[in-house]
Amino acid sequence: SGGAIPATIAIIQGQLHVGLNRDQLEYLATRPDANAYVRKCSRRDLPLVLARGEDGATTVAGTMIVAHLAGIELFATGGIGGVHRGHPFDVSADLSELGRTPVTVVSSGAKSILDLPATREVLETNGVAVIGYQTDELPAFFSRSSGLAVDARLDTPAEAAALIIARRELGLQSGTLITAPAPAEAAMDEDEAEAAIAQATREADEHGIHGPAATPWLLRRVVELTSGRSLQANTALLQNNGRIAATIAVALAAAKNL
Repeated sequence: SGGAIPATIAIIQGQLHVGLNRDQLEYLATRPDANAYVRKCSRRDLPLVLARGEDGATTVAGTMIVAHLAGIELFATGGIGGVHRGHPFDVSADLSELGRTPVTVVSSGAKSILDLPATREVLETNGVAVIGYQTDELPAFFSRSSGLAVDARLDTPAEAAALIIARRELGLQSGTLITAPAPAEAAMDEDEAEAAIAQATREADEHGIHGPAATPWLLRRVVELTSGRSLQANTALLQNNGRIAATIAVALAAAKNL
């Protein structure tokens, strides 16, 4: 409806797909053995899944790689990965990919189950510009504010498109993170979100849940602890990010045609 062309990225039976039809989406989303047989695919996983003819759902890092191969400069997601709370060496490959692949990611910051200040520092180390879209603060995923400043604020799709073009013309092999807060009517209270996240994190440590399994487990547990409010916020912010990314994509296409 915003004028952009949606192209969901995934791997089905060892083939990269840039754009999925409804049957393909439902195949990945509803197969009963998905947790066991649909691999979470970051940079390290892509060759293995293709070689074995398996199914894969791409992380932000994996999506950046495939989008770049397909000539796509921009995509939307809910939240990026980052540095895990209490485990400073458990760092998502999303952060290093943002520093090495020239694709712009529109998100509501990093997932707030993570250590946001540490994640912000790693992004800076990797040379990634963190932009606030109509905000001066890095969003905290479920809630609208983290108390952390962004590198710059942009208020229009044209400004965002100009930034993408400038980075491209410089030949920089790094991405850009454009962050937008969850819609106010769906965002969670910061204290409520933090209490649920802290409890879920403690429980994950007690159960020894770390590595790739940690993020999905924590998100599911937070949904339970918040009686579904975190899922409502997650859905709303993802839809909002898609709308924002669409307006930027249209502005970027218009600028290319000038």
